[in-house]
Amino acid sequence: MFRFYGELNDFLPNRRRYNAFSHTISGRVSVKDVIESLGVPHPEIGLLLVNSQSVDFSYLVQDTDFISVYPAFAQLDVKTVSRVQPEPLAEFRFVLDVHLGTLATYLRLFGFDTLYRNDYSDEELACISHTEGRMLLTRDRGLLMRSLVEYGYFVRHTNPKQQLVEILHRFRLTAETRPFERCLTCNGLLEPIAKEIILAQLPPKVREGQDLFWRCRQCGQVYWRGTHHERMQRFIDAVNQKLISE
Repeated sequence: MFRFYGELNDFLPNRRRYNAFSHTISGRVSVKDVIESLGVPHPEIGLLLVNSQSVDFSYLVQDTDFISVYPAFAQLDVKTVSRVQPEPLAEFRFVLDVHLGTLATYLRLFGFDTLYRNDYSDEELACISHTEGRMLLTRDRGLLMRSLVEYGYFVRHTNPKQQLVEILHRFRLTAETRPFERCLTCNGLLEPIAKEIILAQLPPKVREGQDLFWRCRQCGQVYWRGTHHERMQRFIDAVNQKLISE
């Protein structure tokens, strides 16, 4: 018998949500493989109990087992009990799949180290997440089921603004935001730059009306507080208000 809890039910068909159900297996098979055959990616799991005992993903399922599957806990520390939850990340850095380009831009706007390319293969994404200890964000369940992926999350919403609110809320990152510290194009850090150094790069109206500038350490793109900055600040304010209201 299986019973899935909390947000893990998002991955199950309606008839199996929030209820215990039986599932037929054949041969010697790990609990990880059975759970993922049911549609639930292993990085979403925070605690796994078999007959009320904590087990890891290699446990071989028996006919009489009652298996309770809990989501990764955002507010409750279960690391002394769980045998499936990896060590907490020291800091939240992200890598995103091809479907989440706008979300990547928004995360950079809020100051988070976020890798994104529209030509990353699934293998590259899994390797980057594994080797660099980055949280893999995706809309692809199959990608999360790759064995290399320890830190991963399936983004539920499809609207980019709602996705951003979802991620900030899910990982409790509201206090970690640092708006306008990263390049929206390449993810590099921004640093103040004297106007005279980049004068030749500026449009005439900007040369006349702006005095404060920042340049990306990585790609050299120059930023200033024009109308685009005002629009982004309104967007940031709206997202923060949404987080407060939830």
